[in-house]
Amino acid sequence: MIRAGLLALLSLAITGCVAKAVVSAATAPVRVASKAVDLTTTSREEADRNAGRKQRKAEKQCRKHPETCRVEQRLVPDND
Repeated sequence: MIRAGLLALLSLAITGCVAKAVVSAATAPVRVASKAVDLTTTSREEADRNAGRKQRKAEKQCRKHPETCRVEQRLVPDND
C-alpha cells in the first residue's frame, strides 16, 4: 500500500518536472526573440535621453567656440 502511494507521488512529481521542462522549452524561442528585439530597438526614453545628451554636448561646444556654432533655423525667432 505504501509502495503504491509512493509510486503515485513519484509519478506526479516527475510529470510536474516534465511539464515544466516542456513549457520552458516552448517559451525559450519567444524569450530569445523578445530579448533580440529589445537589444536592437531604442525605447522612447532612451531616444529622449540620447537627444538631450547630444543637445547638451552641442551647447557646451557652442559656449567654448561660438564662432563655429551653427544656430538652427527653428530656434531663431523671426524679427520681421
